Amino acid sequence: MDSLALNIFVQAADTRSFVAAGRILGISASGIGKSVTRLEQSLGVRLFHRSTRSVTLTAEGEMLLERARRILAEVDAAQAELSAVSEVPKGRLRIGLPMVGEPFLSVLAEFRRRYPDVQLDLEFDNRKADVIEEGYDAVVRSGGVEDSRLTARWLGRFRMLLVGSPAYLSRRGKPQHPRELSQHDCIQFRMYNTGKLQVWQLRRDVEPPEQELQLPPTITCNTNEARLRFALEGLGIAYVSEFLVRNALATGQLVTVLDEYTTEQNTFQLLWPSGRHVTPKLRAFIDFVSEHVPLDRTRP
Repeated sequence: MDSLALNIFVQAADTRSFVAAGRILGISASGIGKSVTRLEQSLGVRLFHRSTRSVTLTAEGEMLLERARRILAEVDAAQAELSAVSEVPKGRLRIGLPMVGEPFLSVLAEFRRRYPDVQLDLEFDNRKADVIEEGYDAVVRSGGVEDSRLTARWLGRFRMLLVGSPAYLSRRGKPQHPRELSQHDCIQFRMYNTGKLQVWQLRRDVEPPEQELQLPPTITCNTNEARLRFALEGLGIAYVSEFLVRNALATGQLVTVLDEYTTEQNTFQLLWPSGRHVTPKLRAFIDFVSEHVPLDRTRP
């Protein structure tokens, strides 16, 4: 039972289609089918129920799938270790990222300086792209991800903050309770995927959640850069990620408000396709980003 046959089996199981598995692996659908048939014959069991539209795993196929993933992961690990010794990272990497600049741009710039033979093809987009079908080498996503086809590396967590400029707060006053935000100018964020306004999750840890706040949409935008600029200009209070305003807070251009109520946290993860050989260029990228991205790495 070779690793190629197992990889073909895993791809067919994940996609539920010999055609889709062939497209990913660069093999014809008939080639996928023949490989699966040979594997079934060597094992003496039927691995798939086949129909004209799709294929589904048998009970025996389900048993093999879990073991095949572990075997391929070990093979990938061994190949990556050997490749790291003998090969210099080089070639093109297609990376998907959320529509934020920091904390990633400075890390990516340093990665490029460290590995000049690696070409970065970066796509910034807040939609949840299909990593495998769209041909990404890796993507960065926020929040939890449940996809058995992907391997994940936890990059760290970040807190959400309420911020405003000293000039704005001097002019309008500093709110002491979330209910007072209804009397302030609020810089709101429209979610890229849904078109809905971002919910400002504000409550003390010891208090039950209140009814969703009704905030005045003084300014509504769909980029982090716009939110930051308007807050810096003294046009209102914004609910933003900690990493977005780190420098502005350090220099005093912005200050936080209602800190005891801003308890929401989120995470970033780095994801790449499972069951494939991790190339030296991708291994270098995974390790570098995991080590250098400036996020809180303490587990909640």
